[in-house]
Amino acid sequence: MNDNEYFGASEAELGFLKEIVRMLPAGLTVQDAHGELLLVNDAAVSQLGMDGSRPSPDLAPRREACRQALSAGQAVVTEEALHNGAARQVLLTTHRPVRLAGRQLLISASTDITEQKNFEDQLFRSAYFDELTGLPSRRVIEHRANGLLARDRGERFALAFLDVDNFKHINDYYGHAVGDALLVELSKRLGRDLRDSDMLSRISGDEFLLLLSPIQSQEEVAEFMQSTLQRLTAPFFIDHSEIFASTSVGISLYPDHGSSFETLRQNADIAMYRIKNDGKGSAAFFDSSMEREALARMKVEQSLRLAILEKRFCCAFQSKVDIRTQAVKGIEALVRLRDDEGVIQAPGSFINLASELGLIDELTHLVLAEIVKSIDLINETFGAEATISINVAAKQAGNPEFMRSFAQALDDTGFPQRFMIELTEDAFVAKNHFQDEILPMFRKLGVGISIDDFGTGYSSLSALADITADEIKIDRSFITDIHKRPRSQGILRAIESLSEALGMTVIAEGLESYEELAYLQAATKIRYAQGYYFSRPIFLEELKFATTVASEARVNVASRPMQQNRQGYSRASGYRR
Repeated sequence: MNDNEYFGASEAELGFLKEIVRMLPAGLTVQDAHGELLLVNDAAVSQLGMDGSRPSPDLAPRREACRQALSAGQAVVTEEALHNGAARQVLLTTHRPVRLAGRQLLISASTDITEQKNFEDQLFRSAYFDELTGLPSRRVIEHRANGLLARDRGERFALAFLDVDNFKHINDYYGHAVGDALLVELSKRLGRDLRDSDMLSRISGDEFLLLLSPIQSQEEVAEFMQSTLQRLTAPFFIDHSEIFASTSVGISLYPDHGSSFETLRQNADIAMYRIKNDGKGSAAFFDSSMEREALARMKVEQSLRLAILEKRFCCAFQSKVDIRTQAVKGIEALVRLRDDEGVIQAPGSFINLASELGLIDELTHLVLAEIVKSIDLINETFGAEATISINVAAKQAGNPEFMRSFAQALDDTGFPQRFMIELTEDAFVAKNHFQDEILPMFRKLGVGISIDDFGTGYSSLSALADITADEIKIDRSFITDIHKRPRSQGILRAIESLSEALGMTVIAEGLESYEELAYLQAATKIRYAQGYYFSRPIFLEELKFATTVASEARVNVASRPMQQNRQGYSRASGYRR
């Protein structure tokens, strides 16, 4: 429509056009060169707060955009953020200068994109900030570190890798809601006293990265981390619970320990694992010896994965013996690894790593498969009534999914009542969870429960009253030289009395000398023991010879004079685990 056609339009047509403009869903305004509004439709009235429904937003930025569009004579597209207190409205506006009827006018059309921008902001925060703690994500701290590396002004900085100690136990015992609240409170304490140039990031469940920049010396960083760790020693009060938490910290320095973010992060991670292995709750700086340890660990890890893939594991069996009759009550299956050269490796070198790598479940099923495959030899050697104990890690015991699959596997053997599961005490930290969810599955099958290595970890006599178990194995640290240690004797009597009252069978672990055996026989009611004094672990390939050997050993033990009944096994030879 040209100017002549516009003025020649009928009143009806003009009214129709005005009504359409008024009802457009987009905000539409027309103003002259002086900024005087000539036309404002209903949507624009609402968007710009002209209807009195809310306080008018600040329109100064909009007027400036309009002035620039008119002076340049070109269209301008802009996002307008109109604020009303905490509320925000975002408009996508096109300002288009036109000449109409000899007048310079500006037509502005605005679309409300507030919901779209809010969604974009939410996506941005989820990509770059942790939802729970509000801390920057890994990609943000990586970007900051890479920026420092790119500038390369010779400034030093530190990257610290922080991991919360025993966080899984806290989650299991108090619940995930409390665990999440702890992470929030802990992040606040970690973030205290940081400078604007520093950055704290949560990179995974209970792991944090801390960038300290700039730094002057290693001593400065050590002092700061010490004060931070000291701050964490105070208890956290969450949901009416008093929770103590500590953090292990590994630190790498630029340029001393790497020239890239990934190298610095890996080296800080390596230093943190050194702290984990040495006792937790403190900080350590990376050094080259740690790198050698990490490479050795990686080699073991690769070997372990390959061994599981190739099923290069074997079982050894150690008997639990009646110390008064020499009869075999049961056996414990002990997993061993054959390395690349065929050398047998004790579990201490790979069990913890298998658990960390998520391979322990498959390993446990492999042990069960070996037992089933060799059950005839086992029965011939140890007797068809001997119980068969399998160790289950605390991490597995707290996992209902694994325990259900393991219970099904035991049932599938056709003789589940022969089995006993050995659990260390830390498996019972969340004892209600174990009692209510896990235990009934195995009770239904007739599978026994044994508390292994009692006397270490979370030991307490009162804990026994809360745990439903059939057997308690007293850790060998109490049995070693028991005849010489009055205090250990008193503890042993207390454990024995309580176990007897609760109907639990007591097994003395690590029996290695005749003197230890004589003390147990004379001064306690304990009936069963396990250790090198009676038998070393016997491997599957040896079982075909084991019946004769075992019989001769029992005759010899019963008939030899007391002073000759010592076995020549050393504790240093790595008994059990």
